[in-house]
Amino acid sequence: MPCANAHARLCVVGVSLRPRSALSDDLEAFVDHYNHGRYHESLNSVTPSDVYFVRDKAILTGWEKIKKQKIRQRHLQHQKQAA
Repeated sequence: MPCANAHARLCVVGVSLRPRSALSDDLEAFVDHYNHGRYHESLNSVTPSDVYFVRDKAILTGWEKIKKQKIRQRHLQHQKQAA
C-alpha cells in the first residue's frame, strides 16, 4: 500500500500514525532507516524501497558484474604471483 509523504503520514504495517510526540519522530526515523537504509538478507541484501520501486534487479545485476570483475582480478594476481 503506497504511503503519503513521510512527514505527513507514517505507515507501519498499514497503520497510519500522526505525529503527536517525540516518540513519533523516533518511530518515523526507524521506519525510514528500515525501509531505505537497512539491507535485508531475505531480500537479497537490498532495501525494501529498492524492491518496491523495482530497483533491485538493476542493483543485483551491477553487484554481479562487480563480483565477476573482482574474481577475474584476483585470478590474474595469483597467476602473476605464481610466475
